[in-house]
Amino acid sequence: MGRRREGHRRVNRSADRARRPRGPPSREVRKQSEDEVEAVERRASEKIARARFAIYGTGVYPDATFTPRVNFGAVAGYKERGRTVTPFTTFGGTFDRATGEPPFDLPKRWLDARPRLNPRTPMDVCTTNDIIGGNSGSPLINRAGDVVGLVFDGNIYSLAGDFWYDGAQNRTIAVASVAILTALDKVYGAARLKQELSAP
Repeated sequence: MGRRREGHRRVNRSADRARRPRGPPSREVRKQSEDEVEAVERRASEKIARARFAIYGTGVYPDATFTPRVNFGAVAGYKERGRTVTPFTTFGGTFDRATGEPPFDLPKRWLDARPRLNPRTPMDVCTTNDIIGGNSGSPLINRAGDVVGLVFDGNIYSLAGDFWYDGAQNRTIAVASVAILTALDKVYGAARLKQELSAP
C-alpha cells in the first residue's frame, strides 16, 4: 500500500497535467455536455430530422428510428498500407493467429475441436455495407434472400461512418452463417440448435 500511495503522490505532483488523475472537474464538464448539448439535441431530434429532410430530401439516409432499414453492399476487400486485405477470414486463419496470449488466445474448447474443423471454412466476411454503431446483430442477406452472416463490427475506417462513407475502405464485418452453424455442431456440441436454425 505504501508504494501505491507514493505513486499517487508522484502522479499528482507531476507537471504533466495529462498524467494527473481525472477528478470532479472532468465529471462536471461531462455533465455540462450532457445537459446543454446532448439533451437539447435529443429533445430537438424530430425538428432536426424534419429540417434535414426539407433541405436534403432523399439525398441522405433517414434516421435509424427502430424501423426496418435495408442497405445494399457487396463482398469486397480493401487496401491498407499498400497491401490487399481479402474479404474472407477462415477457421484456419483463426488457429494460425492463436498465440495462447490475449488477444489471440483461443478457448480450450476450440483448440480441442481443431481436428474436426475444415480450415478453409469461412469465419468472417467484409462487405461494402454502410453501417454505424447500433447495427450489430443485423442479418447479412444475399440476393437470394438467404441469411449468410451476422453483422458484428466494422473495420477501423468505418468509425467515421457517423459523418461520411468512404466506399474504398469502409467495411462491414459479419460472422459467416456457415461458421456459426459449424461451431454450434463441431465446437459446442449443439447439433439440435444447428438443426433448428437450419430448418427451411
